[in-house]
Amino acid sequence: MAVTTVDTNNKLVAFTRDINREFVRQNLFSPYMGEGMDAVIRVRQELKSGGEQMNIPLVTKLLGNGKSTGTLTGAEERIDNYGMRAWLDWARHAVVTTKAESQKDSADIFGEAKPLLSDWGKELQRDEIIAAMMACPSESAPALLGSDEGQRVNGVLWETATAAQRNTWLADNVDRVLFGNALSNHYNTSTIATLTSALSVIVSVKLTATTVQMLKRRAELCSPKIRPYKTADGYEYYVLFAGTYTFRDAKTDTTIATANRDARPRDVGANPIFQDGDLMYDGVIIRKVPEISTMVNGDWSAVFGSATVSGRAEPVFLCGQQTATMAWGQMAKPTFRKEDDYGFITGTGIEMAYGIAKMFKKHPMYIPGTTTLNSSSGNALGGGLSSLVQWGMVTGFFYAALDA
Repeated sequence: MAVTTVDTNNKLVAFTRDINREFVRQNLFSPYMGEGMDAVIRVRQELKSGGEQMNIPLVTKLLGNGKSTGTLTGAEERIDNYGMRAWLDWARHAVVTTKAESQKDSADIFGEAKPLLSDWGKELQRDEIIAAMMACPSESAPALLGSDEGQRVNGVLWETATAAQRNTWLADNVDRVLFGNALSNHYNTSTIATLTSALSVIVSVKLTATTVQMLKRRAELCSPKIRPYKTADGYEYYVLFAGTYTFRDAKTDTTIATANRDARPRDVGANPIFQDGDLMYDGVIIRKVPEISTMVNGDWSAVFGSATVSGRAEPVFLCGQQTATMAWGQMAKPTFRKEDDYGFITGTGIEMAYGIAKMFKKHPMYIPGTTTLNSSSGNALGGGLSSLVQWGMVTGFFYAALDA
């Protein structure tokens, strides 16, 4: 029997017009962003009317003893204030095609340009918020400001900072940094450790109930104080952003797991024991941002170790109000190519202008209650005239084992 076979060129090829796009995680910082003074990441719009940089005034509380019946004249307290500068830069991207390529397209791939560009912008902002939280504060404009690639993250990027710059950041912020589960890991009454030596002593110390509480105490006791994200009936709440691995350790910690299991609603849709979501413990909202671990694997691997080792340190960020500022010069808008070769070339793009800066203050400036300038050399706990202190955040470093 002679069976008729179908020639290769005559075989049916079915093309679907539904296009599958790679998953892009939404900006997990979004619920904590807003224009109000109480936002963790404050959105500012003043630069929409023009300007390359924004000055943000910061004022600390009064600390003097005041007077009872004694003479108040001449004993007034100076208001400690500082103007923090934030710079913006442009972010632009585009895709292009021609009529010749569109004619060949079976699924309108170029039709995905706008959602793809939108996803690109969301990822960029999310990753740059993380980079800003880790950057070393600087009073100077970003190194790549206005270059071809631009630099919207203010300060000195962690991956490009020198060892000396990272150590200066640690000395300036020694009361709002925690390595593992002991303050002595990075300072004592006479010495501040280097970043490298501090990281080397936290092997096996994970993010747990105990270390979450220590991070919260740092926020409560440092000077200037870190204002809680919110207060309710006399209770204070902070937000802790953690990467995939440190969040895993917090979620599997017995104390935190028990608290979330027993003290929160037990339905599958609301309890993070059953459903992926924020943990809560002792007034701290623990939110997972997987891209923190991704940046440790990538841009920051030279400091924290690569993903090929069994474990390494990872940063977490315990935040109060005004941890960072996102200064917008132009919100994202679509753009279109004009040089279209008589309509043969089609180009679609996106452009926006913003700067993202970790809030910081040059602190202290005067000894409280006096008109005497503090020593420019600071002291064993940092705090000289040139100190740039992060305003609304405690940075923690913990051991994180990688998946085998």
